[in-house]
Amino acid sequence: MKKVILITGISSGFGKETARLLAEKGHTVYGTLRKGTGTEEKIHYLNMNLTDFESVKKAVSVVVEKEGRIDVLINNAGMHTGGPIETSPIENIKLQMDTNFIGTVNLTREVLPVMRKQGGGTIISFSSIGGLMGLPLQGFYSAAKFAIEGFSEALRMEVNQFNIKVVLINPGDFHTSNSANRRNYMAPTDANDPYNAQYIKTMAIIEKDEANGWEPVVLARKIVKIVECKNPSQRYIISSFEQKLAVALNYILPSKLFRMILQDHYKIK
Repeated sequence: MKKVILITGISSGFGKETARLLAEKGHTVYGTLRKGTGTEEKIHYLNMNLTDFESVKKAVSVVVEKEGRIDVLINNAGMHTGGPIETSPIENIKLQMDTNFIGTVNLTREVLPVMRKQGGGTIISFSSIGGLMGLPLQGFYSAAKFAIEGFSEALRMEVNQFNIKVVLINPGDFHTSNSANRRNYMAPTDANDPYNAQYIKTMAIIEKDEANGWEPVVLARKIVKIVECKNPSQRYIISSFEQKLAVALNYILPSKLFRMILQDHYKIK
């Protein structure tokens, strides 16, 4: 069955590949961009900024006016900050939470009445491995993803009566534009910042892990299968064996021991 799908953040990475594959499968795909337009003929492009509530409402209304329904919402769009918790600029922190969490909440709330009226739907939201464990020097990114975890778990129970499914995606390291984009929102560390030496050392490890990660199309293919699945699971951890192992160890090991493992990986004393 072909579905009407609204997916956010399709200018690059996961969103771009997922929108393309879904459109190729014959689904009606509406994808959002903060600015500009796209080039795929089979995709309907919408301009939307998650931090602008009016643009969120307009995007949803356009889809409903043209299609009469929204079968699947894919909350993919987001941004990535990096830096020490103590010295990160407050404007970066606010932008991180407003985009990744509040933006996701606002869009989901706009789509829910549509799905209730039509008798069901599926909401797929991107969390992260960093939404299951706090990552050093990415504390506010993890905080936003932790928030999406709690929001989605509560939402799943509230909308079950309306036949609306809520799915969480937890990607590991992928080779996307995250590393480059994050450099625009890093703490202005310098020789006077008490975290500077650790910041440089740990961020080099983080960026190396991302550079060696899988290509976005791997995750996109999985999202297509989830969209077309009649009864999807509540969560999909899409990552290397090592990262899946880390998630498992986080649940079964004493907290102090797991923290020591993470600190060793990120070269933190």
